[in-house]
Amino acid sequence: MITAEPAAELTATETMPRRTPTRRPAPGQPARLVLTGFMGSGKTTIGRLLADRLGWAFTDLDTEIERRCGLTVPQIFAQLGEAHFRRQESAALASVLGHPRTVIALGGGAPEDLGNRLLLEQTPATAVVYLAAPFATLLDRCLQQPNAIERPVLADRQKAEQRFNSRQRIYQRIAAHTLETSSMSPEQTVEALLHQLFPKSA
Repeated sequence: MITAEPAAELTATETMPRRTPTRRPAPGQPARLVLTGFMGSGKTTIGRLLADRLGWAFTDLDTEIERRCGLTVPQIFAQLGEAHFRRQESAALASVLGHPRTVIALGGGAPEDLGNRLLLEQTPATAVVYLAAPFATLLDRCLQQPNAIERPVLADRQKAEQRFNSRQRIYQRIAAHTLETSSMSPEQTVEALLHQLFPKSA
């Protein structure tokens, strides 16, 4: 298991500008990288850095849903309900998985849906990476973020921890790679991922 450092979730744009030459995957290497984990695990921060190093596109799935709906995630939950959000999430995931050479940051609850898990498992050349950390660490990171009050899952700490415990098993099951995000910087995490996933070209 590789260890990685605390990395706060940041709001991401839909794609990252390609500042480095595009790295084309060699045979047997992934053409899509999907970062999963609970809120606060650093999916957006690490995903943006990783996409930049690869010269790939980057998509934050929550941001893509907001773009499609014209509402923020908290507004979707409040006005339309979680079921509507999850339907939009599945549609957005199916769309972004259609593009090669992309890094995708999933929302924390996306893997709970069986259809989403099947999409991840059945999309060729797609590697799922679980960014793991203890619940207390993740909660502390989230509470330090400016938008903490807007996160629906944070409204009830006990319920949030129950969700974490149930989701953790799913994250572990769908991931080809797991990183414990507590002892390396986001940059070091990206380096470790590049060496593990692209050993001949990192």
